Formats: sequence, C-alpha cells, structure tokens
Amino acid sequence: MSDFTSNFWSIYVAGLTIVSIIACLLLLWMAGTKKVAASSDNTTGHVWDEDLREMNNPLPRWWVWLFVLTVVFSLGYLVAYPGLGTYAGKLGWSTEGVYQSEIAKANKELEPLYAKYVAMSAEDMAKDPGAMAIGERLFMNNCSQCHGSDARGSKGFPNLTDADWLHGGTPDKIKETLTAGRIGNMPPMAAAVGTPDDVRNVAHYVLSLSGSPHDSVKASLGKEKFAACGACHGADGKGNQALGAPNLTDGIWLHGWGEAAIVNMVNNGKVNQMPAQAEKLTPAQIHVLTSYVWSLSSRPAGN
Repeated sequence: MSDFTSNFWSIYVAGLTIVSIIACLLLLWMAGTKKVAASSDNTTGHVWDEDLREMNNPLPRWWVWLFVLTVVFSLGYLVAYPGLGTYAGKLGWSTEGVYQSEIAKANKELEPLYAKYVAMSAEDMAKDPGAMAIGERLFMNNCSQCHGSDARGSKGFPNLTDADWLHGGTPDKIKETLTAGRIGNMPPMAAAVGTPDDVRNVAHYVLSLSGSPHDSVKASLGKEKFAACGACHGADGKGNQALGAPNLTDGIWLHGWGEAAIVNMVNNGKVNQMPAQAEKLTPAQIHVLTSYVWSLSSRPAGN
C-alpha cells in the first residue's frame, strides 16, 4: 500500500508524459530527415493488392506544422494545468475546485428555498409537506446508501424508523450526529470477561435480557461476568446514550443476534462510523434533513 501513498507514481507519470512528448518530436525529426531509397518512379518498392504502390513523398508541410503545434499546445497545457504528477499548474485549476465552486453556486441559488425553514422547529417542519419533500430528497442522496431508501437500515446500519437511538433521538441529537458524525467503538472484552466458556455464558445472559432464545443455565452463569460490560451498557443492560452504548434489553440487534454473533462481538469488538455531513451539506440543509429523520420515528399522529 505504501507504493500508492508515496510520490513514486507521481514522478513516474510526470516522467512518462515528458518522455512521450520528446519521443513525438524525435519521431517527427526522423521522419523529416531520413531518406528512403526510391526507384526511378519515386516509389519505395512496396506494393499491395497488385497495383497499390507506396510513394516516397515527404510529409505535407501543413501536417508537419499541425504536429508541431500539437506538441507546443501540450507543453503549454502542462504549464497551465495539472498534468505533471503533483504539479498544480500556473492557473491553479482542479476538478475539486470546479466542484466546490459549482456546489457553492447551487447552494447560493437554493438559499431562498431554505430560508423559510431555517426558523422552523423540527416538529413544525414535520407537518410541512414541502419541507418533508426536500428532506426526503436530501436523505435519498446522502443517507440511503447506508440506511436504505426506506430508512430501515441493515446489519451494521441503524434502522431510523424504530425509535431506538444509540445517542438519542431528539432533533438536537440527530442534528449533532448529522453535523459531526459518530464513531462507535465496542472494544474487545474477552480478556475482561474471562474464559471462552465465560464469554459464551455472557452471550446467553445478554440474550436473556431481551427475552431472546437462550440457555437459562448458561445465562445464570454469565450474569456475574456481565459486570465487565456494565460499565458501558449499564448493570441492567439498558445502555447509555451518552456513550452510544446500545440497549441490550429491547431485542434490536444492530450487528446480528444469537450466541455466535454476541461471542464474536465480545471477542473482537467493533468499530462503526457515521460520516459527518457538515462538509457536504449546508446548515440549512442539515436542519431540514434533521426534521425529516426525526419524523421517520416521531411524526405526529395524523401527519
């Protein structure tokens, strides 16, 4: 992987580009100076299809000058624009710059559309069809790739419609999550729990907390060992939203349920990331999107 993070490929591409241009000039020079022995009828002696003969005429001047102009243009382009490895070009042009300028222009044009919603609360926006239509589009473009078009998520990606929130489901908490993102970290706990049998017993105890199918004998043996997990999930297993620790009593399993899934989690831990949206969306867009996400599980009755 270090080959792709070093400057080797940048130097390689720049060198290959320059060598290619020099090779083109060298080819043109050789074509203009090298003489091919010709017969008295000014042909090279090559014949195809019995009567097609190759003439020994020099390259047309217009073609030669067009070739030269092409090379000159390429050199000028490489000076003005990025094309030689990490060299940014005199004009400072970049696809990222074009993208950012287009986004800024689009956001400027959309400001009047969002202006009416900025002062509205999430609850009020949830009653506004226009705001919800905009929020749905924002969700489909930026969130559905992970949470699904129906917002019901999948393994490893939270369901946003069930009112089960790792960090809290208030509009303020949702906006905080959208703006700054989240990093969830469940550390490997096998060493703290004990032996492999202890880990399996804890897994059954965790299953028992939500009434899921489990071995009651193993669950009773795992209750004491669960104390190692209680620091985050609470002694009663109801979780801690301040830490993003899941509630283990509600039967909702983000990363899969059953003995094998829980044992794997205890042994290996898990790191999950919700990317921050502040660099992609404006505060006004996040405000509307917050209301839409909140409405998925908290929409007032009749709306």
